[in-house]
Amino acid sequence: MSRHHVAVVGAGKIGGMIAALLQGSGDYQVKMLDQSVEALGALDVPHVTTEALDVSDLGKLTEALKGCDAVISAAPFFLTPVIAQAAKDADCHYLDLTEDVASTAEVEKIAEGANKAFAPQCGLAPGFVSIAGYDLAKQFDSLEDLHLRVGALPRYPTNKLKYNLTWSTDGLINEYCNPCLAIENGELTKVPALAGLQHFSLDGVDYEAFNTSGGLGSLSETLKDKVQSLRYLSIRYPGHRDIMELLLKDLGFINKRELLKEVMEDSIPVTMQDRVLIFITATGMKDGRFQQKSYSHVVNDREIMGKHWSGIQITTAASICATLDLMMEGKLNAKSFVKQESINLRDFLSNRFGSLYNNGDTDHETPGNQMAA
Repeated sequence: MSRHHVAVVGAGKIGGMIAALLQGSGDYQVKMLDQSVEALGALDVPHVTTEALDVSDLGKLTEALKGCDAVISAAPFFLTPVIAQAAKDADCHYLDLTEDVASTAEVEKIAEGANKAFAPQCGLAPGFVSIAGYDLAKQFDSLEDLHLRVGALPRYPTNKLKYNLTWSTDGLINEYCNPCLAIENGELTKVPALAGLQHFSLDGVDYEAFNTSGGLGSLSETLKDKVQSLRYLSIRYPGHRDIMELLLKDLGFINKRELLKEVMEDSIPVTMQDRVLIFITATGMKDGRFQQKSYSHVVNDREIMGKHWSGIQITTAASICATLDLMMEGKLNAKSFVKQESINLRDFLSNRFGSLYNNGDTDHETPGNQMAA
């Protein structure tokens, strides 16, 4: 079978793993696009072609995407609209990892009348957590509440924040600062970030969770009028939220985001030794009884295809690669706007990339060739 040609925009940590998974599967030929020659030069993925260009230039980007079957954006959220428009102009499928609500609204507008699929928010949260959460919601006759909790946590925290940087600092700060979509008392609303503090324990470890922005994706619209309480919360070790509230609110860093980014990147180490924790709870009526059902899952950093990857890299890259795979197999709508919750959880987890959510017994996993003929 001939290979699918895919462009990946953004040669960072996540973009690099996306390229490695797709190229390593044998069914995709990947072209990596980035404006940074240094980032492209540091890319260590065999047989991937690279091209340095200003990805904010719509004309140049559209030209670079011609002949591609799909484009995946692993670029910062503010580049989302131009990349989506270039995908439409070049007539190729579009997928991204953005958590930004406004950017996703722009993608939905661009998708109107498109001949190809536009699937934003294909990462971990929103993304996989939307798929798993909606699967849980559908198990009830009537739904009372659905709370989605996700955290990318260091396995060996040593500082007062009990946190290390594991992904985009810009995205992290947006999560902590921007208003959060939610459903309360059956009404779609916005609630403040860092509020709604919860405490819980899993496997003997204590955690906290609190409102953060962007994680619900389109699930808030899908479940509108169907649930009384819907929330997305980030999981951290206890005490983290109070320190962030001090920085953002008491010291005013909420209005100095660039300075906060500089401080965090200078002071908080990056780690590849992390674990991604997913904890979803739902309550509602089932068979005439008020019941609760839960979904809990942990993905650890590990070696895949001979290289060590962090848990957040694995979960984020596996999600968007699985979505692309399902699209190419004809299991997803191949036109217009695609919501993550339209993906069947069993299809996702049985996919060669989605199966990476299961922590393997081997240290040398390779996504097998399972493409439909």
